[in-house]
Amino acid sequence: MTDKKQGAPSSRSDRTRRQVLKQAVGLGAGLAAASLLGGEASAAPRPRPRIRPGTFTTSDGVALNYLEAGRGEPLLLLPGWSQSAALYRTQILAFAEHYHVIVLDWRGHGESEKVDHGYRIARFSRDLYEFLRGMRLKRVTALGHSMGCGVLYSYWDNYGGQHLDRLILVDVGPAMTAWPDWSEEEKVEAGSLFTPQSLYDTAAALRGPDGIATTQGLVASLFSPDFPADRLAAIVEENLKLPREHAAALLVDQAAQDWRDVIPRIDVPTLVVGGEISIFSPISQQWVADQIPGAELIIFSAEEGGSHFMWVENPEKFNEDVLDFLGR
Repeated sequence: MTDKKQGAPSSRSDRTRRQVLKQAVGLGAGLAAASLLGGEASAAPRPRPRIRPGTFTTSDGVALNYLEAGRGEPLLLLPGWSQSAALYRTQILAFAEHYHVIVLDWRGHGESEKVDHGYRIARFSRDLYEFLRGMRLKRVTALGHSMGCGVLYSYWDNYGGQHLDRLILVDVGPAMTAWPDWSEEEKVEAGSLFTPQSLYDTAAALRGPDGIATTQGLVASLFSPDFPADRLAAIVEENLKLPREHAAALLVDQAAQDWRDVIPRIDVPTLVVGGEISIFSPISQQWVADQIPGAELIIFSAEEGGSHFMWVENPEKFNEDVLDFLGR
């Protein structure tokens, strides 16, 4: 493993220049104070890239929503379980100054069509493959958060590195559900959150009469304790755009996967990002990075907003780290 980072700022001169410029115009403070869905700074040094919506139809007839902005090399952002493309507005605006940024709403999520089939990781990876081919996207940098990483692992298992040039894997355990005979060390390295029983109990609660309250509790557990309540409520509303019965089925399928035989086969430049106080232990993110030759690792500290949603809690640092990895 080479060039690993542990949350420390880069010493590269280009990063230093960007930080100085942002401080001079007050952009960093604006991003931190902006609302999640608006993602606007209080003052901008130049016009913002225009975000354009689009629709792509899969081979089984499902209309997927996506957002795009900017021009140049493609940078694809893949949301996690029950999340929507709208949550990535701050990332879109930051990255679109350098790249053609696309954010995909998975089937049933966000503004995509609500259908009654296909809520499994294997189908999502097929949707991704069809999307990349249909949009004629090549040499793609793909950033997956949480379940988005799982979709990328499934994609790699089925299609190899087709159309993919670089990966950014943000905070998910390689095996979310532990077998009864696993040791504590194995559970920690795998980032396991569930036992088989607790997984199905959680899914049953999601699709039951208390599904909204269960969702609120799950989402709250993914953020730092002092994360603003109004922003948390807005994120919950985006999560609820995926019908709870489908959210439950997808959670079971996602959490039942074990990607530990796939991850070592990844052979493109990769950045792994985790959080000190995330639900997934930093040890599990270290394990992922150790399996991929030459991968870089960044762990956000608690003071840096190092929860499962570090990219929401500290977008300035997250965006800087991604651009630094990409050489911008």
